[in-house]
Amino acid sequence: MRTALVAAGAPGLTRALAAGYHGPSKLTVTRALTEWTLDPWMLVLIVILGAAYLAGVRRVRRAGGVRRAGQPQPRDKTAWSVARPIWFCGFGLGFLVIATMSWVGVYQPVLMYARAVQTVLLVLLVPLFLALGRPLTLATTVFPRAGARLEAVIRCRPARILTFPAITTFALVAVPFAMYFTSWYTAVFHSTTVRELTYLVLMAPGYLFFWTLLRVDPVPKEYSYAVSMWITGAEVIGDAFFGIAVIADQNLIGAPYYHALARPWGPTLATDQVIAGGVLWILGDLVGLPFLAAQLIHLMREDESDAARIDAELDAQQAQHAHLQATPRATATPGTTATPGALAATVTPGDRADVDDLNDSNQPQVPQLWWENDPRFTSRFKPSS
Repeated sequence: MRTALVAAGAPGLTRALAAGYHGPSKLTVTRALTEWTLDPWMLVLIVILGAAYLAGVRRVRRAGGVRRAGQPQPRDKTAWSVARPIWFCGFGLGFLVIATMSWVGVYQPVLMYARAVQTVLLVLLVPLFLALGRPLTLATTVFPRAGARLEAVIRCRPARILTFPAITTFALVAVPFAMYFTSWYTAVFHSTTVRELTYLVLMAPGYLFFWTLLRVDPVPKEYSYAVSMWITGAEVIGDAFFGIAVIADQNLIGAPYYHALARPWGPTLATDQVIAGGVLWILGDLVGLPFLAAQLIHLMREDESDAARIDAELDAQQAQHAHLQATPRATATPGTTATPGALAATVTPGDRADVDDLNDSNQPQVPQLWWENDPRFTSRFKPSS
């Protein structure tokens, strides 16, 4: 349902406020499930993003493979996971619909806590699931030439500076903070253009934050998932500070607008602001849980990948060692025994190092586990003096 308050625009809104309350009816559970509004600009954006993403997925699956970060991968029609379109279209764009056109979009002009729910969805939830859908990887796969240029831009020095974790974390908290404590907060209610641009501005720092820390797409610099978890902790503290600041503010945010609105139902203006601060604090921290879960999953996968890589390197070293042992026996004259001394007399100076390695290999060796050769852990296995 398109309310008169949302659709009026600046002149109509002024007349509506002067004539008394003309907003939606009292919010109930039933209305929270049935009240909807149409935001044409957001609807167009959602349709374009969803259609482009699904068309790209279809093209990748027809090609039978996916190229990630400039590296070719084996042709496999299941390479593009079914979960990724669900993350991007189902959850990312789905939460964008809820934030702008469900009861949240209907009641955000009249209830501050509805506006707070919308802020959390736009800043945290929508960008998180959009990033999990790996749209940059999809774009570089569908358009290889443009993708190569895109990756060059992503890897450039300015991009590395702008996506430094401290900067993205600060922007994630600073943008909504600036919106709530300046005239920007009420400007959204008087201008459709400002409202639509605000939605985009709120989503941008969230996407940069999750994109650079999840590392599922090509990024300017790969930070370890341990660093990502520390940064997430800082972001949680920032959300708490933001929510507490809204609760503790003695001045009513957007007071002239809300007094002129004269909403006859629901909590008082002061109570509404306290509830909104609690939503920004608690809901913002709860939304961080899926992000932590995604980080833990990727951290475990990274450890498994490192272990497989190290095992492969050790297998290659053992195969090379076995080859060096077998080579002298294969070249010895039948009926003779290739002793180390006789072998040393017949080899060329360039092969003497291999013979020395063979002599050393005749000595009994203690088998080592893969982590004893890993540079990250070798210091733990040094013999104590």
